[in-house]
Amino acid sequence: MSAATEAKPKVVLAYSGGLDTSVIIPWLKENYDYDVIACCANVGQGGGETEGLEEKAKKSGASKLYLLDLQEEYVTDFIFPTLKAGATYEGKYLLGTSHARPVIAKHLVEVAHKEGAVAICHGATGKGNDQVRFELTVMALDPSLKCVAPWREWNIKSREDAIDYAEAHGVPVPCTKSDLYSRDRNLWHISHEGMDLEDPANEPMYAKLLKLCNTVEKAPDQAEYVTVQFEKSIPVAVNGTKLPPVQLVEELNVLGGKHAIGIEDIVEDRLVGMKSRGVYETPAGTILYKALDTLESLCLDRDTQAFKRQSAVRFAELVYDGKWFTPLRESMSAMFDQMAESVTGEVKLKLYKGNLVPAGAKSPFSLYNENIASFGDSHELYNHHDAEGFIRLFGLPLRVRAMMLSENGMSNKV
Repeated sequence: MSAATEAKPKVVLAYSGGLDTSVIIPWLKENYDYDVIACCANVGQGGGETEGLEEKAKKSGASKLYLLDLQEEYVTDFIFPTLKAGATYEGKYLLGTSHARPVIAKHLVEVAHKEGAVAICHGATGKGNDQVRFELTVMALDPSLKCVAPWREWNIKSREDAIDYAEAHGVPVPCTKSDLYSRDRNLWHISHEGMDLEDPANEPMYAKLLKLCNTVEKAPDQAEYVTVQFEKSIPVAVNGTKLPPVQLVEELNVLGGKHAIGIEDIVEDRLVGMKSRGVYETPAGTILYKALDTLESLCLDRDTQAFKRQSAVRFAELVYDGKWFTPLRESMSAMFDQMAESVTGEVKLKLYKGNLVPAGAKSPFSLYNENIASFGDSHELYNHHDAEGFIRLFGLPLRVRAMMLSENGMSNKV
């Protein structure tokens, strides 16, 4: 037989070097007889998580490892558009895992094309949201690629089972049965799930759990101020120093983490229909969302602000549900770009033991006019006497209804 005839079909695996993706490599070779191409996307995991991965991947059975640095693309093309929309899922979750998946999946597809692979494989569980996010992205970019999800197929039922499988196959894994929190870390956040967190009645063991943030108790006793400068809703400088996107987020992560900013204990509604509980650390994101919201209160008119807040809920749902590469998400981003044209300026915030307090904002496009808002005399711009006619017209429907009720021997309930 020729080498071409003997060549195995290739699969591109989203590889982190963690427990799940490490055991997936030998499982794929046993159950699919694939040539496994491991692909690790660096979206800011930090902590040395990408060190020594090539050796580890090959020792686990992969034939090759791609290590892709996607940090700048992740921040510029995914994080900042979501920030610009003001999108938070269920009012708390700043979508750290949600918008990381489409950028990773996009590059898995690109590697698959380069390698001539027939399939994409991911380590997302059959109960989670990430399986949807990975596979919807693949469908949007190349529906001919097969998606393999071992957690929906294999007999491994728990992380303890996965450790046993790894040990039986000589696969090195980065955790033990005494520390089985499921964590996802990137430049924007780190999430913690599992173990004692699975019972919402348990207070999180923050001293053991937190990686980016101090506990409130260990945060400094002295408040600290930070200023963030925005250009068209995009953060460009911290404390007067212009910074590139990745460095700006890193800088605010350190500062926010120092003061215990951005710790959220959340019970959320997963896309697949169940509730899940997790602790999220998002220090830079929490600072940026608060700062941008403060600046928008100066720069956006009432109707635009109200519509933006309503639209942000839908945008967050699209991101959470894995619908990044869709016409609606792209159209909404274009709308938010237009809204952001005048959102330029500087915001000052006070950081103190988990609290984030606005301490002033300024913008050349501010709609706040002291001459109108002042309690003093401002006849040129606003005549107090005009309010009487306005209120009579504004309240006309109420007056008409009250007259009707009176004519029919009825009255408003008090």
